[in-house]
Amino acid sequence: MQVYLVRHTETVCPKGVCYGQSDVDLKEDYIQEFEKIKEQLPKDAIVFSSPLKRCKLLAGYLYSEEEIIYDSRLMEMNFGSWELKAWDEIPEEELNPWMSDFVSVRVPEGESFEELYSRVVEFWKSILNQSYNKPIVIITHAGVIRSLLCCLNTISLKNAFNTKINFGESIFLNL
Repeated sequence: MQVYLVRHTETVCPKGVCYGQSDVDLKEDYIQEFEKIKEQLPKDAIVFSSPLKRCKLLAGYLYSEEEIIYDSRLMEMNFGSWELKAWDEIPEEELNPWMSDFVSVRVPEGESFEELYSRVVEFWKSILNQSYNKPIVIITHAGVIRSLLCCLNTISLKNAFNTKINFGESIFLNL
């Protein structure tokens, strides 16, 4: 099975702002980035995408709307009450426990990395239960891609962030 994991391009959020499931816009020059991504992907594929705008725009540029399957399990981690706050504005009494154990500590009004991982694995199992005869393209977020790579490569969740995933990056897997 051929799988392409594609991260959306850069958002308008300044560096240092937590924006997990917030529906933020992409930086203006995204069409040039979309073209580069398009060159790396198969024309004919089964396409899954996060329903968040930053992935939806990319998916809609790469493939026709009727080809895209939007799945909320592909959304980025829910950062709850931290959404759209600068990391250095988050109260230390909230941030420090999470920084010490981001895997299992849940963000206030959000989710833990384990919860993100669980929904990504659930999505992946649903893919494996189908017999697709085309390459699979998954347009999503860094946290989702890291979770999937942890699952496929039996990497501990605490080491998930050792894998750098750039904006607009496409990772090819031949499984």
